[in-house]
Amino acid sequence: MLDLSDVSADPARQENITRILDAAEKLFRHYGYSKTNVADIARDLGMSTANIYRFFGSKTEIHQAICGRMLGQSYQMALAIRNQPISATERLRAYLMAQYRMTLEAMLDEQKVHEMVIVAIERDWHVIEKHIERSQDLVAEIIAEGIAAGEFAEQDPGIAAKCFGAATVDLCHPQMVAQCLGKTYQAKPEDIIEFVIRALKK
Repeated sequence: MLDLSDVSADPARQENITRILDAAEKLFRHYGYSKTNVADIARDLGMSTANIYRFFGSKTEIHQAICGRMLGQSYQMALAIRNQPISATERLRAYLMAQYRMTLEAMLDEQKVHEMVIVAIERDWHVIEKHIERSQDLVAEIIAEGIAAGEFAEQDPGIAAKCFGAATVDLCHPQMVAQCLGKTYQAKPEDIIEFVIRALKK
């Protein structure tokens, strides 16, 4: 997978990469990932297919980079919440609701975007695993601060963060969110959030 951080020192190259990713994401959203090829992306940009391959080895690499960019936006949102001057409880509540809304708005509003996400998950890319680990680390930091402040019971923050993530996967995993929408037997997001927060306090 292309490491976008490796090219950040070259503005011209970065600009080309951004243009390619923007065009590819637009076409993936409109036509679907499976129905879009590298030639379509090149045509949309008015450049040759060979020029696309100067920056990405395949459509899969382009997709991976788009996935990484989307997850980066999610992480920055989580980081901003982690740094807010409010209680740990409020930060966890805000984090989960923001993740849930982002999943709904960015990934499920358009079926074509949902397809992109499902392909990424099924291929088990390390960019997704890295995002999960980084997010868990943020949650562990918030829980540790909550323990220190007396909001949460004494416990291992790392283990608590993993359990927190497992208990709330229905709010953050695109496939789970899609499957649970409109189901009468499914708990409301607010109820799930309050349940897991209460568990941290016992």
